[in-house]
Amino acid sequence: MHTTPRRLFPCILSRDPYRRVRVGMALLALLLMSSSALVMLFLHHPSANHHLDAVRWWAALSVGGLAVITLLIRTGWSERLRDPSLTLVQMAWTITSGAVAYVLAGEGRGVVPSVLAMILFFGALGLPPRQVVGIGLYAMAAFSVAVVVSPRFYATTFDVMDGAYAAMILIVLAGCMVVNLRVQQMRQRLDRQREALAEALAENRALAMRDELTGLYNRRAMVELIQLECRRRRRGQGTLLFAMIDVDHFKRVNDHHGHAMGDHVLRVFADALRANVRETDVLARWGGDEFLLLLSDIEPRSAQTLLERTREAIAALPVPNAPPGLRLSMSAGLALHLPHSSPQETLERADQALYAAKDQGRNRVALAPELQPAPVDDAPAMPQAARA
Repeated sequence: MHTTPRRLFPCILSRDPYRRVRVGMALLALLLMSSSALVMLFLHHPSANHHLDAVRWWAALSVGGLAVITLLIRTGWSERLRDPSLTLVQMAWTITSGAVAYVLAGEGRGVVPSVLAMILFFGALGLPPRQVVGIGLYAMAAFSVAVVVSPRFYATTFDVMDGAYAAMILIVLAGCMVVNLRVQQMRQRLDRQREALAEALAENRALAMRDELTGLYNRRAMVELIQLECRRRRRGQGTLLFAMIDVDHFKRVNDHHGHAMGDHVLRVFADALRANVRETDVLARWGGDEFLLLLSDIEPRSAQTLLERTREAIAALPVPNAPPGLRLSMSAGLALHLPHSSPQETLERADQALYAAKDQGRNRVALAPELQPAPVDDAPAMPQAARA
């Protein structure tokens, strides 16, 4: 019972979120026009006015026109147009209907300015300033004609009351235009502020994810990516390897050449790493002179080959603007993420492999135990006849 409205509303308003908003606004305009038509019909009941047929035709056309517009929006036909909400069309139709209603209302035409104000405020929120001015001028023209035609329609002369109504309509139109333009200015300023805020948030997020010195992902961002990739691997989606990389003898660079040169070396080293890994690999500065490389969907042997090629490129890399004799080399430890291991365990194995590379003399790639080839028994196999 309670879920029926939830199922009914999408059928009426559409499941598309943007179209749903447009249909909802069109239905609201249709409801307001229907209410205005009922008021006009009440003012022109059979005993009150001989223009009842004209009012009925006006009500049918006014409500029917908006009903057709609503149908065009609901079916999605209007989405092929520049303005899929048909705001300008709705406003022009309702203003025209309001001008005709002013003529037909007779002594009750004093209610029309309030309806006109509601129309302008309702529709102008979705229009740019140029169209706000244009629709306001059209309203002035339409109601100017209505003010002139109204006395002739009733075979009367233009009197003080007609002048008062005309002045009130002009005041309402001018006020609505000024207020709507002010609202548009505020909307534009809020849009600019929202865009600036979105850019600032995006920039802050990027800064929060990036290492300031090298431009690589920082440790915090890398941890999030590792957790995401490990969840994917638990569903059996490809391989994942961790490579812990270290700048050999980096402490000597800081001690002998200063921290500024050390920072320069880290930037050069990071650029060289980035230039030699795949675009699908993720590289981060893990801390100090340590870097972490996340290799996905690659065979362990291919990953080892990539690291060896990178190591050779680093060893042959000249460091620009560096003291003579300053050369770089790297050590790396490679570990395979196993299905039932935690990211911390895989990181630990990669770190242990890195220390093994350092112990073996640096400038080399060492493998974690799960990647090392199985030991081969050197004893010769006994012939079958002898075993027998």
